[in-house]
Amino acid sequence: MKGRYFAFNPGLCVLLIPLGAIAHKNGAPCARCPRNAHCTNASSCRCDPGFTSLSGKVIFSTSSEVCTDINECGPPLYMSCGSLAHCHNVEGSYYCECAPGHELLSGGTKFQSEKENTCQDVDECSSGKHQCHNTTHCINVKGSYRCYCHHDWVARSRPLHGLNFTICEEVPFPSWTSPSGVNSQSLSRFFDKVQQLSQDFKPALAKNTIQDLMQEVDELLETPGDLETLAPSEQHCVATHLLVGLEDVLRVLSKLLPKGPLTAHASAGTGLSLTVQDQGIGDVTLGQSQAKMQLKWDVAQESNDLGPSVVGLVSTPGMSKLLAEAPLVLDSKQQTVLREHRDFLAGGFPVLLSDVVSAFVSNKDTQNLSSPVTFIFSHRSVTPGPTQKVFCVFWEHSQDGCGHWSTTGCRMAATGDASTTCQCSHLSSFAVLMAHSHVQQEDPMLAVITYVGLGLSLLCLLLAALTFLLCKAIQNTSTSLHLQLSICLFLAHLLFLTAIDQTKIKLLCAIIAGALHYLYLASFTWMLLDGLHLFLTARNLTVVNYTSVSRFMKRLMFPVGYGVPALIVAISAASRPSLYGTPTRCWLHTDKGFVWTFLGPVCTIFSINLAFFLMTFWIVKNKLSSLNRDVSTLQNTRMLTFKATAQLLILGCTWCLGVLQVGPAARVMAYLFTIINCLQGAFIFLVYCLLSQQVREQYGKWFRGVRKAKAEPENYTLSSGTVSDASKHSAENYNEQLTLVNLSLRK
Repeated sequence: MKGRYFAFNPGLCVLLIPLGAIAHKNGAPCARCPRNAHCTNASSCRCDPGFTSLSGKVIFSTSSEVCTDINECGPPLYMSCGSLAHCHNVEGSYYCECAPGHELLSGGTKFQSEKENTCQDVDECSSGKHQCHNTTHCINVKGSYRCYCHHDWVARSRPLHGLNFTICEEVPFPSWTSPSGVNSQSLSRFFDKVQQLSQDFKPALAKNTIQDLMQEVDELLETPGDLETLAPSEQHCVATHLLVGLEDVLRVLSKLLPKGPLTAHASAGTGLSLTVQDQGIGDVTLGQSQAKMQLKWDVAQESNDLGPSVVGLVSTPGMSKLLAEAPLVLDSKQQTVLREHRDFLAGGFPVLLSDVVSAFVSNKDTQNLSSPVTFIFSHRSVTPGPTQKVFCVFWEHSQDGCGHWSTTGCRMAATGDASTTCQCSHLSSFAVLMAHSHVQQEDPMLAVITYVGLGLSLLCLLLAALTFLLCKAIQNTSTSLHLQLSICLFLAHLLFLTAIDQTKIKLLCAIIAGALHYLYLASFTWMLLDGLHLFLTARNLTVVNYTSVSRFMKRLMFPVGYGVPALIVAISAASRPSLYGTPTRCWLHTDKGFVWTFLGPVCTIFSINLAFFLMTFWIVKNKLSSLNRDVSTLQNTRMLTFKATAQLLILGCTWCLGVLQVGPAARVMAYLFTIINCLQGAFIFLVYCLLSQQVREQYGKWFRGVRKAKAEPENYTLSSGTVSDASKHSAENYNEQLTLVNLSLRK
């Protein structure tokens, strides 16, 4: 047994020794080691290389321990791969890779340590690894490449996901045609020549085309021909079309020029200075004979634009002929701070001191520049007087294709007798002009007269309206006319006094201007009806007809008194809604003669009323003389003359003084207009109330009734007294009419 046992035991040992070694290597004695760990002895574990335990222990024996990956590319290790390479962590290890656009000398891209780093730039263009379209050419840059259009070509599509998808095409001559609605042979000949340049255009000869174009523009502005016979508003539209079109054409054609500067000058002074540069940096300065421009290159560069950048300055001295009588609009800040500029806007058109210059760059989005553009203008020597001021302005395009001078976004940095420096936050066409007027600032005395006079007028109009409404003794057709006139004038004066300066909200200002337009026109219409009533009353004295006038006026007055002004305002608002309200006051704009929608009816009504007054005066004078020669005494003649003169003033004579506020007498006319116009309410109250015997008697009865009511507390009814008094006066009037009839029959 023993011999057989020991004989078997060595063989068993031979079999068990390798199995035991395999079991120990696989961790059989320490089967509790976690993932990414291995046994170090029979009872302990250790994380594999590239991993670490959560507890931080190198050797551990607990089964709950976890081995996590070590990020060799992050803190605290930060394994360095060298320049032009990046570290990439993987589970249990890491590797280095050359940055995009680079590779190792061996041609590979991955390596293990900084010592193995041989990364260098890959020339995608020469190796054929680029994706440039066949209409472009490839240029290698460090770590990448770019696709540029060939010379005389421009990009048709922009990059979608970088710089590798640009498609180019040949540059066409930009479309530039004559503006619609302008009838001018000179302008038609100019655009015929432009069309010929377009047909003969070759990209290689872009420089010659630009020079020819500048010469054609110069000849048009030097001899505008029938353009000078156009209305100022049409001339402004033509100027806008020329300025915008010339900028667009030059912006496109200049991209075909070789890099560097270019100047072009025509015989009459029109000139061009531009420069072309690849993605320029720093500042650029361009100059003309009378102007200089300074800006930064980053302003000129368009986002995602792969081609060269262009900066240009065009001088067009002859453009001033088309921009004469162009209005100036100040920005809201200047209107608030410099209130006296109202008179500059109202005192005539500004005068250009400098040439008109236009600035353009490759970038079309130049409304809000990151850095301001500086313009230095040289102009004729001028010293602004107390009624003059110099402004830096630009030509602002309007929605209807025309435009006006504006100061928005521009400020005057410095000025002298013969030069002015301006800074603007956008690009357009610029100039220096001097605005002038006959009054430098608001006259405080005139303002006091306006407020006091309108206040007194409002009080008198209110008293007159109450008198016409409550005094039964005088109520008739004439009183109804005077009541409506008083109401319209009261509302118009009240709105003028409280809302004429509410210009902050354009829509509100336009509504206020429309309401004033309607109320003042309604006042004049009621004045016309009053004059017509006076004439018909005097005329009917000859035929002894006292009822036909009243019937006719009752049917006519309300439809005409309120309907005709509404029709005029409706037509005006429908044709030119944008001309209601100005930058300085809520009234009618003077552009395109729009103010004549008010002045025209006013002048017409005044002329008709003047004719009515003269005929009425003549009829009444002859009739009174024929009835009784003793009536035509000196006293009655004076009273008749006074009332007739006051009536004429009420019927609109004072408003004609407003039209005469021009020339040296403007200040005197302004005072006369303000004083007399503000006292219209007082005139109405004086002539139709205080000078009326019936009204004075009624006032006396009211005052006596009030005193009696205070002295004797008994029931007192004003209406009954008024009715009886009205009956009394009606009887008296009837007796007077019978007397006039008898006298007429005797004659």
